[in-house]
Amino acid sequence: MANRFSDTLFQLIHSLEKSEKRHFKLYIKRSSTKEDLKIVQLFDAMDKLSDYDEKMLLKKLPGIEKPQLSNLKTHLYKQILASLRLLKSAESIDLQLNEMFDYAHILYKKGLFVQSLRMLDRAKETAKANQKFNFLAQVLALEKRIETLHITHSMQMRAEQLSAEALEVSGRIDMVARLSNLAMQLYSWYIRNGHARNERDEEEIRRWLDVNLPAQARSQTGFYERLYLYQIYNWYAFIRQDFLMYYRYSQKWVDLFDEQPLMIRVETGHYIKGLHNLLNAHFDLRNYQKFEVTLQQFEAFATTARVRENDNFRIQSFLYITTAKINQHFMLGTFREGLQMVPEIEEKLAEYDLFIDRHRILVLNYKIATLHFGSEEYGACIDYLQRIINDQVDMRNDLQSYARVLHLMAHYELGNFELMESLTKSVYRFMAKKENLTRMEEEMFKFLRHTFHLSRHSLKAEFGKFLLKIKQFEKNRWETRAFAYLDLVSWVESKVNQVPMSQVIREKYLNNPKRHHVPRPENRPSVQVPPTPSPAVKAKKM
Repeated sequence: MANRFSDTLFQLIHSLEKSEKRHFKLYIKRSSTKEDLKIVQLFDAMDKLSDYDEKMLLKKLPGIEKPQLSNLKTHLYKQILASLRLLKSAESIDLQLNEMFDYAHILYKKGLFVQSLRMLDRAKETAKANQKFNFLAQVLALEKRIETLHITHSMQMRAEQLSAEALEVSGRIDMVARLSNLAMQLYSWYIRNGHARNERDEEEIRRWLDVNLPAQARSQTGFYERLYLYQIYNWYAFIRQDFLMYYRYSQKWVDLFDEQPLMIRVETGHYIKGLHNLLNAHFDLRNYQKFEVTLQQFEAFATTARVRENDNFRIQSFLYITTAKINQHFMLGTFREGLQMVPEIEEKLAEYDLFIDRHRILVLNYKIATLHFGSEEYGACIDYLQRIINDQVDMRNDLQSYARVLHLMAHYELGNFELMESLTKSVYRFMAKKENLTRMEEEMFKFLRHTFHLSRHSLKAEFGKFLLKIKQFEKNRWETRAFAYLDLVSWVESKVNQVPMSQVIREKYLNNPKRHHVPRPENRPSVQVPPTPSPAVKAKKM
């Protein structure tokens, strides 16, 4: 499998859809030089390989020696990108803007200054309509060069106008850069560590944000400024497990796109991420009805052409919708029904293995393991947890810790008591080293160490005592961090009441006042994605 990831050209070719491969063949055969025909042969040969094997590749290419292969691959890589740029330009604002800028630059080099300025003006209007202020900086730079180096008869009043525009754009770019940096750094902190472990972590995050958040951040009205501000507070709340604040800013994130629907097409990835975070917030707060409505909204959006025809958005939507559906089974206690999803999930993960990051794989493996645990399939649960434990990744220390806790609980359920003592010590040491131990977890380790040898009658009484202890921690978010990863209270309650854990969770759902009737699938709210207007149409609208 390692070879699949060792060659960039191989990855690019195997990421192409049928329509993209067909377009490349038509594009390259227009010029059909001898070298171009060779790269078509190389393209076909690599397309048929299931794994990258250079020796096998050379056998399929008679007349091409190994020293030639490197240059041919480089040429093929560039030609594929050129073909994709031509094919995708109609659906990408960024490609359209760059194309207009390139044309303006060509006209400038030809000495056609007025024509160049007209093209730049069109590009500027399109960029403004789509909030592309980084691009505006390039346009203004070329405009100022033309106006200062050449007499275009348009200089009157232009100096002050261009200066004011440049100052405004640079100020907005600076604010967006600062806010987006903060949002990215908070997300990076979460990927490394997970939720805050204690008050010291929370205080560290709070001070860091107080020092770095620009004083004017909350008064900004621009789309990107507000988007990144909401992301900052979104991650800040999630790290601190302030789930009400997390919900509030996830909703603001999605509402921002509802206010400016044109930006759904411009920033589709951010819209998808916002829906994902909103679903997570509903899950954390057990907002059953709102969860269902948002999930239906997300699923409807995933069927739009904007998502279906873009590899990145399609894969991103698959991962997040899959995660949401598993979470829904956790909320409803329908673990066995959730397991029916696993074969399709595994099939999709194999199909998308070139594109899915390790963090997302880590999360899905843990969630599938939890489905098996709730279904009382403890052997399969252990198999999925071993994928996490054996994969030494330097991320999500919290998930690494709780994968080991769930692994320990699965062995406990299987009655593998000869392993319990050594496993308990090993997990305890790991969590202590990662500073992930809370008083509740200390109590859990103590309970497991001292009860695996007891009789069934004595064990029920001990579970009852243990339940009273952990119930005391429910209102202390530092002591109940484990509840974000596994429903320990429901597991203990199932032992006390001698019923399946799924039944305990199901009864909690049925008795929850937040549970209301939700729309059936045929009543799903539709999501309209505005088409990408041509630059000329946008300019007229402005």
